[in-house]
Amino acid sequence: MATDKNRIMRAQLRIVSGDLRGRKLACVVTPELRPTPDRVREALFSILGNAVPGRAFVDIFAGTGVMGIEALSRGASQALFVERDVRLAGGIEKHVRQFKVDRQTRIYRTDAYRWASHWHAPADPVNVFVSPPFADLGERNADLVAMLTTLQTMIAEDSCLILQAERNAALEALPIFQDWEKRTYGRNVLLLWQRPLAESDT
Repeated sequence: MATDKNRIMRAQLRIVSGDLRGRKLACVVTPELRPTPDRVREALFSILGNAVPGRAFVDIFAGTGVMGIEALSRGASQALFVERDVRLAGGIEKHVRQFKVDRQTRIYRTDAYRWASHWHAPADPVNVFVSPPFADLGERNADLVAMLTTLQTMIAEDSCLILQAERNAALEALPIFQDWEKRTYGRNVLLLWQRPLAESDT
């Protein structure tokens, strides 16, 4: 019988583009931690385009932190990482120091759901990336929807909110996602929402 140890695999994640292009993050991949593949990261940052440079990037359920570090590589003004697992948070801290971007980062070692409910979003537009454990997509979809709804009310106009989900996840059919853009890359799904600009009074 296979043991959990047999299912652990060491990997290196490559920063795809920007100032840190080609730099690698060493990580351990397990059934609970499956980092966002290069292809999906490249696709997301291509979609965001000019909305990345100069904006803060919030990486919720950060895991390895590769999304936030990729954002910094592409010119994000700051990266906020939210990761409850002390070991994973320590890995993020190690890499941002190694890449000399630690002054542009903040790491929150706490429960993501609790953090989101108390976060004070900046007045300027931000990009918020939410990549929950795949188990949460089915077992905690009510908590996820509550989190996303809260974030929608917090972030400034023109901000982008992105959820990384898994294909055929039940929560995709929920009403909250009716107006979200959907992109599918193999088993990975990106659901994107942008807070609209307020209509002019004139």
